[in-house]
Amino acid sequence: MTGHEAGFGGGCHWCTEAVFRSLCGVQTVRQGFIASDPPQDSYSEAVVVTWDPDEITLEDLIAVHLATHASTSAHKMRGKYRSAVYAQSDAIADEARQILARLEDEAGQSFVTAVLPFRTFKASDPRFHDYYSRNRQGPFCESYIEPKLALLRKRFARLQKAELLNG
Repeated sequence: MTGHEAGFGGGCHWCTEAVFRSLCGVQTVRQGFIASDPPQDSYSEAVVVTWDPDEITLEDLIAVHLATHASTSAHKMRGKYRSAVYAQSDAIADEARQILARLEDEAGQSFVTAVLPFRTFKASDPRFHDYYSRNRQGPFCESYIEPKLALLRKRFARLQKAELLNG
């Protein structure tokens, strides 16, 4: 089956890439910058994720995304780290909006995460691709990425690739 595709932004693309790469059913993760329509037409750090909907749902992907970045905070770095699901079709956008509304109701809180049209993607410098797997013991990975992956192992274990469950 051909995968579905959407963009996710909210935090550092090194972190976001590592989070999505750890999930079963995720086929590819491209790290870089995504721009949408005005006023969100400036590039913001993000990843493009391709997934197999028979193995992982858009709802699972969004739930993981919300749990692994400051999805309830309109902090001052939102220009660089726009909290968004970038939809490449109206169907994905509609589904993502419904999922976000349902997850907000379940959580009893509002998310700053927007559903935006996916317009353009610019890949990050190749030396930063797959940053976590190449720099696991580095201070950035230990301070920022590993805590997100630990949260996933605890809260979303059923979605983790088997080789990553034990850290």
